Amino acid sequence: MPDHPPAVVNNAASRRFELHADGKVAFLAYELAPGRLRLIHTEVPEALRGRKYAEVLARAGLEHGRANDLKVVPFCPFVRAFLKRHPEYDAVLDPRWKAMLEAEGVKDA
Repeated sequence: MPDHPPAVVNNAASRRFELHADGKVAFLAYELAPGRLRLIHTEVPEALRGRKYAEVLARAGLEHGRANDLKVVPFCPFVRAFLKRHPEYDAVLDPRWKAMLEAEGVKDA
């Protein structure tokens, strides 16, 4: 992970967590539902790839869920893969999705 990645901003109007770097925007789109935070899609522009910004965004989304007592529903394939490697976020994960991830087993992302 970069020594000092740019800060992630919650752009609530656009329903996405954003990371701005080098004039580009990487983001993790989300939807809110009662008691749930659905993480939909992570996108990192090609010029920003290789800096682990997708991981920074995934952590930001998961921490937002934790801080706001929301269960995370990981529709995004990148976030699902991230969760398989980071059991410290098990408590924030929607229990139905936790069971599905366990059934899939750990895979390389």
